Amino acid sequence: MTKPEVLAIIPARGGSKGIPRKNIRLFAGYPLIAYSIAAGLQAETVTRVLVTTDDEEIADVARQYGAEIPFLRPAELAGDLTLDLPVFQHALMWLAENENYHPEAIVHLRPTTPVRPPDLVDRAVHTLLARPAADSVRGVTPAHQNPFKMWLLDGEDKPIRPLTTVPGIDESYNAPRQVLPAAYAHTGLIDAMRPDTILKMNSMSGHSILPVLFDLAYSADLDTPDDWQLAEQRVMHGGPVMVWPGHPRRGMPGKIELLVLDFDGVLTDNRVWVDQDGREMVTANRSDSLGINLLRQAGVETVVISKETNPVVAARCRKMNVACIQGEDDKETAIRKVMIDRNINSAQVVYIGNDVNDLPCFPLVGWAVAVADAMPEVARQVDYVLTRPGGRGAVRELCDLILNNGRF
Repeated sequence: MTKPEVLAIIPARGGSKGIPRKNIRLFAGYPLIAYSIAAGLQAETVTRVLVTTDDEEIADVARQYGAEIPFLRPAELAGDLTLDLPVFQHALMWLAENENYHPEAIVHLRPTTPVRPPDLVDRAVHTLLARPAADSVRGVTPAHQNPFKMWLLDGEDKPIRPLTTVPGIDESYNAPRQVLPAAYAHTGLIDAMRPDTILKMNSMSGHSILPVLFDLAYSADLDTPDDWQLAEQRVMHGGPVMVWPGHPRRGMPGKIELLVLDFDGVLTDNRVWVDQDGREMVTANRSDSLGINLLRQAGVETVVISKETNPVVAARCRKMNVACIQGEDDKETAIRKVMIDRNINSAQVVYIGNDVNDLPCFPLVGWAVAVADAMPEVARQVDYVLTRPGGRGAVRELCDLILNNGRF
């Protein structure tokens, strides 16, 4: 059977006011729009991903991440108050007139909701195509607040009125939450609709709207700087499994036998003091060594691999009773040798680093971790970013994560 033609449309105008240049601002290491593009490209049901924008810079970034930009949106469709409907109508009519292209379903992917479950787009499309009578599908999640306990105000000097009521329940605003109907919110994470809904019904939803459910953990709409900061922290520091524009992030291995650490910038804060005789000193954190000791007691081995040849590296490792490999330019080969010598499965190895010379090590292990102040290139490639910087408790944080999850 011929695969249905499903078009994903990502609207991204250039004139964002709340967060300037929001659509191409880096979010957890990637331009924000890259997450919506990835959601379309990685979906099995989507056959084409298009960005409609009025902005040349946004168009260039979108192309870099694999989206099509067959046209630039007219300025009159890129205002602060422009609705989605005329933008989608313009895109569909342009494609019909210029390419004779007529998709069977449309997926609406908003750039401001980047945290999506990997299967969400396909679930929405399958739901829509399986129900010919449906005009659209909308992603919904359990509401943060129960609408049956909300109020309307006609003025501060007038009585408040309930937003809505429940038949059969007097004073639903005073009723226990458990007896009230479950309520769901539309967050804009995913919409799917038929072309006729947009072109003939002049609507983004129509009348027959089916739900596709997702967990509240994915509810993140980036409208303010505070929204941005909170969502980015959650994504970077162990948030839900989601669509990722680059290297897909893996979960912590079920069993961990070996922790491999870089030294500078991981066990230290990456600074160095040099006296008049050229002797170097670094700053370390005592809680890191205690965490490593607790791991050792749980049966997890630890090895430090460092490019540095300074005696301070060996001295600190001796103090922590940790094996140390110094002066190693080829960390990749060193890790392979350690795993072979100790007969340890690579899937049960964790590596923690902070800089670009650590990048080749990440694919070799089961879980790659970065300190909070790691280089951006490193933060993009790892599976998990810690909340503490190097030399300031990052290693202890990682040890506690492993111990608290019983992965040994």
